[in-house]
Amino acid sequence: MPDSPAPFASLPVLVALVSAFIYTVGALLVKRSSELGVGVWRTAFIANLLTGLFFLPLLLLGGTLHPELWWQPVLVCLCYLVGQWLNYITLDQGDVSVAVPVLGLKILLVALFVTLLGGETLRWQLWAASLLAVAGIGFLNRRAGHPAHHRIGRTIFTAGLTAVAFALFDVLVQRWSPIWGAGVFLPLTLGLGAVLSCGFIPLFRAPLSAIPRTTWPWLLGGTAAIALQSLLFTFSIAQWGHAVSVNVSYSSRGLWSVLLVSWCGHWFKSREQELGRHVLAWRLAGAVLMMSAIVLVVLV
Repeated sequence: MPDSPAPFASLPVLVALVSAFIYTVGALLVKRSSELGVGVWRTAFIANLLTGLFFLPLLLLGGTLHPELWWQPVLVCLCYLVGQWLNYITLDQGDVSVAVPVLGLKILLVALFVTLLGGETLRWQLWAASLLAVAGIGFLNRRAGHPAHHRIGRTIFTAGLTAVAFALFDVLVQRWSPIWGAGVFLPLTLGLGAVLSCGFIPLFRAPLSAIPRTTWPWLLGGTAAIALQSLLFTFSIAQWGHAVSVNVSYSSRGLWSVLLVSWCGHWFKSREQELGRHVLAWRLAGAVLMMSAIVLVVLV
């Protein structure tokens, strides 16, 4: 399915940049709520409920129901939920410094799946930008010294499967949304995700009512921001396509996280503010690679 024309060529890239920034703010808020004891499953449940609600207004755009293709939104929803579940398993039980660069392979997987499933021929600039973005993610997540990695094999395995699930989600949204219309396909898919998230409830460490009142602003603020960026990011792919370009631009969240932690991490009570020169040098190199990838995408 060919990409739909955007009002101007770089609009999907700009939307992805904004989404990446909003995601980073949301991630910092969610991280703070996690430190206050919310837990990943209660966070995922609230995030999915809000995401389902945020996508409902898209119904006003209209579209066409295809009961005979019921399996398409179900499959895309399962890709989303499985990816989310594997992501939480990876970050909860694995080494983040190993997991994040592996998760960055999603950019290359999107390019590969767009070629294999969508029958598109990508320009060399997009492949080069994808490689630069993956390298930039790796540099941005370098740590000082050489700490021992625990469960490295399992971390690489689950992070790799996470990247596969989310890459399939993006490519299938781009491929199937035009058939239904974004105003039908996305609310149906993410609404189903909200319903199926009820399966997370048995995994809660305590009921939602046990969350302290002072923790709720962090939790709701973070999950609302993540739901909003999900709406912007996914709608952009569904409406205009360009999944590869959008993912390269969206990978700037690694750069945004470094900048926000450095500038205002104390607002979120982050412990990552003080960086050594070695780490700063790696992250500067990662920022250069990341910006080079985004420039390549904009110029395509």
